[in-house]
Amino acid sequence: MADRGSVIIIGAGPAGSIAGALLSNKGYRATIVERDAFPRFSIGESLLPQCMEFIEQAGMLDAVQAAGFQLKTGAAFLHKDKHSEFCFADKFTDGFDSTYQVQRDRFDALLADEAQRMGVEIRWQQEVIAADFSGTKPTLTIKDTSGRHDQLTADFVLDASGFGRVLPRLLDLEKPSGFPVRQALFTHLEDRIDDAGYDRNKIRIIVHPELNDVWYWLIPFSNGRCSIGVVGEAEVFNIHGADRQSVLKQFITEEPGLFALLHNAVFDTPVNSISGYSANVKSLYGKGYALLGNAGEFLDPVFSSGVTIAMKSASLAFDVLDRQFNGLPADWQSDFAEPLQKGVETFRTFVTSWYEGGLQDVVFYPHMKKVEQMNDIKQMICSILAGYVWDENNPYVKNHSLRLKTLVELCREP
Repeated sequence: MADRGSVIIIGAGPAGSIAGALLSNKGYRATIVERDAFPRFSIGESLLPQCMEFIEQAGMLDAVQAAGFQLKTGAAFLHKDKHSEFCFADKFTDGFDSTYQVQRDRFDALLADEAQRMGVEIRWQQEVIAADFSGTKPTLTIKDTSGRHDQLTADFVLDASGFGRVLPRLLDLEKPSGFPVRQALFTHLEDRIDDAGYDRNKIRIIVHPELNDVWYWLIPFSNGRCSIGVVGEAEVFNIHGADRQSVLKQFITEEPGLFALLHNAVFDTPVNSISGYSANVKSLYGKGYALLGNAGEFLDPVFSSGVTIAMKSASLAFDVLDRQFNGLPADWQSDFAEPLQKGVETFRTFVTSWYEGGLQDVVFYPHMKKVEQMNDIKQMICSILAGYVWDENNPYVKNHSLRLKTLVELCREP
C-alpha cells in the first residue's frame, strides 16, 4: 500500500497510543518513539467516562473492558462531617456512565499493545534529543540505550511525551501556567480496607480538616491495592527532617476518616513526589508539529482531567491530519487548538474555584437534593466531573465562568 502520510509520535502513553491507532486504522504510517520500556509507573490512575469515547473510537474498548480494571461509577467528596456523591449515571450529558480506575503501568501497556496490533510501530527505549522543522519535512534525532544516534523523518510530528514535554523544551515553547506551585505526595499501597460501607467503585476526594486548599485522593484498584496522595502548596510539606513517607503518613493521620479507613494498610512502595507540575506553552502547534495532552498543558490532578485532555487532543489532531493528508481544508488553530482549549478552560474554571473554596461550597451544599432546580444543576456539574467539558449544550460548559460564579454565590447565601 502506498504511503498515504507518515506521522512520528513522541511517547507511547494514552495520547500517543490513541493517536497512533486512529492514524493506523485509517491507513497512515504511525511510528511511536518511546523513551522507556513498558510497563512503567505513571501517576493519573482515575479515568473519566469521557475517556471511554476516545478508547472506543480507537477500537480499544473491548480490550480495556476485558482487562479486569476496577469499575468507577462516580466520585465521593468528603470534608469533616460533610459528604457528597456524584454518580456518573445521573449526569446531564449523554455518554458512558462509568469508566475505570487503573494502574497506569498495566493500562498504558495495554493501549500500546493494542496500537501495535493495529499496525503502529513502537521504537522502545529511544529518546528524542533534537528536532528540526526547517526543511520540507520534520526530522527528529533519536538516541537508543547504547548511545547510537539515528534520524527519523515524517510528514508530521505529534508530541505525546507527557511531563517529558520534549518539543516544548527543544523548541523553547514553555511558559508559566499561572497556577501556584503545588506539590503532590503519593504512593500505591495494600489498603486492606475492612469498612463494609466503603465503595470501591468511586474515587474519594477528601478535603483536609483545617487546610481547605489541601486535599487527598484515594483511588482503589481491583486487586486490593489503592493509590493514595495528598496535594497542597509546596511549603505545607516542608516538615523539617521528615522523609516523604513520614510526611504522607502524618497528613493521613490528620484526616480521621481516611486514617480509620487505612488503619490496616501496608505501605510497601516508596512515596513519590511531583511539584510545579502545572504547565503551559506558547502554542499548541507549529509548522509540522502539534502538542498532545500534558506535553501542551497540564492543570491539576484534582478532577482527573489529564488523561481525558490527552485523549481528546489525540482525537482532534487525528481529525485535522486526516483532512490535511487528503488535501482538504485543515486549520490547526480553529480545528485543534481552539476546541481543545474550550474544554481545558472549563476544567480550569472548576480547578481554580476548587482551591478558592467556591466549588467546595457547591459540592457540599446541603440542599442539593431537596431543590428540583439544584438537582438539575448537580447533573450538569456531574457531566463536567465525568469529563464532558466539550458539551456546549451544558450551560456550565458554555458559560462556565459566569454560571459557576453565580452558583457559588447562591450556595454561600446564609
